[in-house]
Amino acid sequence: MSFENKKILITGGSSGIGKAIVSELYRRGARQFAVMGRDLKKMQALGSEFPEAKFFYLPGDVAKSEVIEKAIGKLRKEWGGLDILINNAGVVSAGALEEISDEDIIAQQNTNITGPILLTKHALPLLRQSSDAAIMNVSSGLGLIGMAFYAPYAASKAALRQFSEALRRELIGQGIHVMTVYPTATDTPMMKTANTTGMDTPEQVANRAVDGLVNREIDVIMGGERMLKNRKLNFEDPLQLDEILKANYEAMAKRASGHRSM
Repeated sequence: MSFENKKILITGGSSGIGKAIVSELYRRGARQFAVMGRDLKKMQALGSEFPEAKFFYLPGDVAKSEVIEKAIGKLRKEWGGLDILINNAGVVSAGALEEISDEDIIAQQNTNITGPILLTKHALPLLRQSSDAAIMNVSSGLGLIGMAFYAPYAASKAALRQFSEALRRELIGQGIHVMTVYPTATDTPMMKTANTTGMDTPEQVANRAVDGLVNREIDVIMGGERMLKNRKLNFEDPLQLDEILKANYEAMAKRASGHRSM
């Protein structure tokens, strides 16, 4: 896949993994970006960092259906079509389930799964006009293996995984490639309140994700051999993985304590 002349829509593209994906695509020749997010000033800052690119800013909350419809309407008038949709925006509120507010539980589902579904639905007519279209959904390692203290977040990211899989099969033969990216702990603003070390960089995730687009992969899984081993074990003998994780229970609780990026 060549990214020159591609029209790319990305949510949450002004920081973290999203910004790194913009940078990687720019490095590989992309010059047309529509960025959707809640902070217009942060989105506008992309213009000075990537001076040869043309940015179309779509301020608004991806969790709100009326915002999505309005954004796609603007995009249709501005571009008339779309080549790549990247559902990257996400929020997290971790901790014991009883201690997570109802509002944070609902917001995680709205932003992490309902928003991407609705945005994809409304973007599909534009993607169908492309001869080389793709959808990238950014899930999480917790969408593959559920971990203690991340139940609502893991639920939303696992749902995104299943959405990608079902949509890929629904669009077979229609010229729209669907892939999912599964980052593990990544050094982004979203992780500032998490008590963890040894994280991937956003650039590492972005490089693998864009390689995945080029190679027409359906899954890009970060975390190396450890993730692959644990994923296999979780499928074949989840109770054994429970026992392994039990030894790290206190550490997981400490890591999740205060981890909130909404």
